[in-house]
Amino acid sequence: MTFTVRPATTADIPAILPMVQAICDMHAAMDPDRYSFVPDVVNRYATWLPKRIADPQSVVLIAQSLSQSADQSAEPNPAPHIIAFLIAETLDEIPIYLTKQFGFIHDLWVQPDNRNQGIAQALARECLTRFRAMNITQVRLDTAAQNDAARTLFQQLGFRPSATQLLITL
Repeated sequence: MTFTVRPATTADIPAILPMVQAICDMHAAMDPDRYSFVPDVVNRYATWLPKRIADPQSVVLIAQSLSQSADQSAEPNPAPHIIAFLIAETLDEIPIYLTKQFGFIHDLWVQPDNRNQGIAQALARECLTRFRAMNITQVRLDTAAQNDAARTLFQQLGFRPSATQLLITL
């Protein structure tokens, strides 16, 4: 399958939202205490995403397939199908550190049928390229403790563990 990575537009939001639900469901299954989402999490993303897309200090990317499926072969120019997304933004650090701002990757999702094809890596690399162009010198992210695939992906890109987050439910 061939795919392309591009900045998301507000027109892409309806295709992104089911994937938002999927990533939330996956995280909630991994650690329901840490990832206990509000019931309207997808609606909140629907409100939040246009702000991230419009913000020049944010990076919102999608990957779309460029190959025709059997049911699209009759169409002369089939519509690309969104198969993955990444959401990141620039955040301010508290003023005790030399790093004043950092990039933070909130979400990266690839549809299960499209995994292991370099899509997540392409999205992450493009995100890093865009943060470099903003003169951001540090990018951070969190992964669920059980998400070995995410840690492997990001470590292959040069990320390293820097802190361990602990949780207790009282």
